[in-house]
Amino acid sequence: MRFELKTIGSNGNVESLDFQALDRASAVRQAEGRGYTVLSVRSRSGLLESWRRGPRFPVALFSQELLVLLGSGLPLVDAIETLAEKERHAEFRAVLQRIAGTLRQGRTLSAALAEFPQSFSPLYVATVRASERTSDLAPALARYVAYQNQLEAIRKRLVNASIYPLLLIGVGGLVSLFLMLYVVPRFARIYEDRASDLPLFSKLLLGWGQMVEGHGALVLGVIAALVVGVLYALRSASLRGAIVDLLWRAPAIGERLKLYQLARFYRTIGMLLRGGVPLVRALSMGAELLHPVLRERLAAASRAISEGRGVSESMDAYGLATPVALRMLAVGEQSGNMGEMMDRIALFHDEEITRWVDWFTRLFEPLLMAAIGIVIGAIVILMYLPIFELAGSLQ
Repeated sequence: MRFELKTIGSNGNVESLDFQALDRASAVRQAEGRGYTVLSVRSRSGLLESWRRGPRFPVALFSQELLVLLGSGLPLVDAIETLAEKERHAEFRAVLQRIAGTLRQGRTLSAALAEFPQSFSPLYVATVRASERTSDLAPALARYVAYQNQLEAIRKRLVNASIYPLLLIGVGGLVSLFLMLYVVPRFARIYEDRASDLPLFSKLLLGWGQMVEGHGALVLGVIAALVVGVLYALRSASLRGAIVDLLWRAPAIGERLKLYQLARFYRTIGMLLRGGVPLVRALSMGAELLHPVLRERLAAASRAISEGRGVSESMDAYGLATPVALRMLAVGEQSGNMGEMMDRIALFHDEEITRWVDWFTRLFEPLLMAAIGIVIGAIVILMYLPIFELAGSLQ
């Protein structure tokens, strides 16, 4: 979700910020972590607001291009000015020009990026800030690009797995609407004189056809209003939260959602650790990626780690580590290579999620096709049933 915050900056000026966060509390924490005093928070999840929203700054592409320019020997300021000169989008070009201007004032790149929270996430800013301590900006950008590519690969797998079921639902829905709004009303005219002799469900279908025939504009208006209402409701933060909570309570789906979030969380923490971010700070930054239930557990685990308990022990005690992750975390503690181990944990869980998605789609698709066939077949049979009975009586 996106939130618009009215804040007071360090210079005392009132500023409007745009944050991507799981909830209002997360957005407020992000702003306060950057030194702002929050005055008000407004959700930008409305349907019309989402249509008006412009394109987001291409952080991954910016990182790739900056990495190439730095690798070719250009100084940082010159590289960003080069990117600004070739940028065609006016808003993005203005962001790059302001970043270059901030750098020419002697400030760091992380400080310049932090001035644009609507474009650069706290995770990205922290990655750059950690690289500035060790003077390895190029490797940090390469890690971030690899991190984004891995997340994008997982997202594409999930999207590709959902395309065919959504296509089936769309086609089945359109066919059902065509039958109910066009074919059934015409059959209703045929059966008007025999309405008393029809089976119960055929009578109900006939009643629907007569209503569509007599009040077609009203029916279409009601259907359109329902569609718009559903779309608007799905943009509601409270409704989406209720749906997510319901899915989290489902035995099989909830476990997979938890595994997906933990995989993304471990990959993020691994990237931050390899970039030089301290563990406890990395955990607090990765908390924004988790469901509120897991976030509370992570806060307790972070306190335990701060008090000197082991990472694997703390994560396991609060339900944030699978058996495989627990063993890998223990190995990472012993070898002192926790960042690489967390990357391996994320990779293992990603493969497990991919296998489960493949299995689920193979099972769900034929069941969905059968359900759509039953619905359409029932409508057709109810329309033709009186004809079958008439043919039987003639014999």
